[in-house]
Amino acid sequence: MRGICMRYGVAIDLGTSGYRAQKIDLNTQEIKRTVITLRNPLPGANVMDHMDFAIHYGQDLAHGLSIDAVKNLLQALDVQSGELDRLSVCGNPIQLSIFQGISIEDLAYAGERKKKKYHIEEQKRNARIVPSSEIPGLEEFNCEVVVPPAIKHEVGADALALIVKSGMLDSDQVSIATDYGTNAEMALKVKDIIYTGSAAAGPALEGQQIKHGTLASPFAISDFEFEDGALRNYVLNEEMKPDPGDLVDPKTGEILEAGQIQAKGITGTGVIALIEKALGHDLVVLPKIKTPDELIHLQNKITFSERDLKEAGKAIGAIRAGHITLCATAGIELTDIDAAYMAGAAGTYMDAKKAQKIGLIPYSTGNIAQLGNTSLAVAREILLSEGRLWELQDIASQIIGTHIMFATAPEFRDAYVLELAYWEEGMPFKMFKKYLKKKSLPSLDDPIDNPVVDKRVERDIPVLGEEGLHVLERVGTYMTMVVDCPECKKCIKVCPNDAITIDEENRIMISTDLCEGAHCQKCIRACPPDKFNWANLEVFKPEQEE
Repeated sequence: MRGICMRYGVAIDLGTSGYRAQKIDLNTQEIKRTVITLRNPLPGANVMDHMDFAIHYGQDLAHGLSIDAVKNLLQALDVQSGELDRLSVCGNPIQLSIFQGISIEDLAYAGERKKKKYHIEEQKRNARIVPSSEIPGLEEFNCEVVVPPAIKHEVGADALALIVKSGMLDSDQVSIATDYGTNAEMALKVKDIIYTGSAAAGPALEGQQIKHGTLASPFAISDFEFEDGALRNYVLNEEMKPDPGDLVDPKTGEILEAGQIQAKGITGTGVIALIEKALGHDLVVLPKIKTPDELIHLQNKITFSERDLKEAGKAIGAIRAGHITLCATAGIELTDIDAAYMAGAAGTYMDAKKAQKIGLIPYSTGNIAQLGNTSLAVAREILLSEGRLWELQDIASQIIGTHIMFATAPEFRDAYVLELAYWEEGMPFKMFKKYLKKKSLPSLDDPIDNPVVDKRVERDIPVLGEEGLHVLERVGTYMTMVVDCPECKKCIKVCPNDAITIDEENRIMISTDLCEGAHCQKCIRACPPDKFNWANLEVFKPEQEE
């Protein structure tokens, strides 16, 4: 039975590929329960899609979806409105701004000239504590909302969390930190200067846009090893630790030895491990899969295709192009980097040595540390300590930073074009290195054999709490509008993800976490604009049914 003195706080990482939240007893500071979503509530697969959606269809609409998702998290965390004292959030500038209802127009346009032309003012993104009544949609909770600071308006709290939790500020080493996710934040420290950027890597590293892909969650394949020519699958159990799965023939899918656990899909870390092993055993010769049916067979009839390989290659290439761009801006070589820090779910679960061999970590870096979910860790710290919040604001103000907009950086463009040629066209590695030199870009070395790996956490969320991990397969957010063409149903037929339904009252319901947004828009193109217009969409509220 709940006591009347229960005081809870909730810390949330507003991630591009999904939200992660923890319920914390403020009396004991103990984590009680963890809830994660497998998708972001906004339509689209990456941060650029989310920005496009908010700019074109209304930031109020985007804000409503974010708030509804947070409410669904609070319900899954089993926190009642009267029990919630504090809510803290962390994430990139776009996700945090949408959550708070702050304009993102200053993030949408690169260059001061364009901002002047459109009369766009930069928003303040400092640390703050506000009553929930100031966040539209959260008025009922009557709690404090704690928001960490950005370093600059475009370098957000998630990047600050990555920099602070890595410890790179306290070291004289040349070091690089990367949060391996859909919107891959990265920071390079050279002397006293921090160079930052974020690569829209896409969701492949988090298991999405892969046919049988899934975010890191129980019963997902997370790693592989070869045993006498056969492929051993390793699958996350309910505690998010890998258990040995089936041993299979990767060319046919024949089970040679049954494992201890069934699988529902493959994580991004599993994709990384599979590519590294497949390249090393000639199952893959870029850009082809060398099996009779051009598929690599995993357990439980899960397969990996050449299309999946291309999606993963784009993500790997974007991150390595980002590393190259940061080094070019700093005037150093990739070989000058002494230490690398890996954050996020993918950065925690992937085998660091395998990741380095395929280019996700600079090849010659000898020291690698895996940090876990730094964004959620900082959200938890500021939930429990107001002093920590203002300390982070001081750190953010003192960082001498240079942010590189990869979208407009010629170094990134040149490097990424070469990455696509390497992954999608099979350009030989020697030629890749030759063209980097021709473009006066930092060169690539060969991978070292034995980097020192410091795996600081076993899971991206080290402590789940006594009530355990709860996974929301569906975020539970919807957009809706009434149409007068219910018989046609063309919009339902063309939707690749079954995100659209029509009820008896001719009301379109779009499940936003399934919708691919700007990346797709097949429903918009299939229907007459006077009948099906996204400008008419509203956030669905259950009371609208009455």
